[in-house]
Amino acid sequence: MPKMKTKKAAAKRFSLTGTGKVKHKKMNLRHILTKRSPKRKMHLRHAGILSEDSAAKVRKQFLPYS
Repeated sequence: MPKMKTKKAAAKRFSLTGTGKVKHKKMNLRHILTKRSPKRKMHLRHAGILSEDSAAKVRKQFLPYS
């Protein structure tokens, strides 16, 4: 059976932690930032963790070898 290909778009958006959780960058921090409060922008800078059911799908379908 041939090797599975990693979906490169997903590989650029997601990464795995040491314990196997899936990290992602939070949305809404690209443009039109003047209407967002400094507190909200501060919290959006930190990475988010996918829920376990979504993470299982990402690991299985998009990132098979990570």
